[in-house]
Amino acid sequence: MIQVYGIKNCDSVKKALKFFKKHNLEYALFDFKTQALPCSKITEWLQKTDIKTLFNNRSTTYRTLKLKELNLDEAAQVEWLCKENLLIKRPVVAFNDTLLVGFNEENYTRSFL
Repeated sequence: MIQVYGIKNCDSVKKALKFFKKHNLEYALFDFKTQALPCSKITEWLQKTDIKTLFNNRSTTYRTLKLKELNLDEAAQVEWLCKENLLIKRPVVAFNDTLLVGFNEENYTRSFL
């Protein structure tokens, strides 16, 4: 089954879920607003992608926490992802051994159809 990580009201997550529904693909949503993501999951993802892909430095949360002023290195970014899941770029989609970050219809078509 396709596992989608994100928040329900995120536009990119909505696009991903709409894509899966349109193509009758079964998925489960892990909502960052209602569930805490274990740090071990982030560590697992970082074996498949890099921190620049996963860390959302354009998010409202990033600006609200004034993280730009801290000039975070990679280790600090990972710590923040563990503490504040809303800093994770959305959606993160896990399927078999594949990990997709963000919504790109072309990538989704290639990966799931």
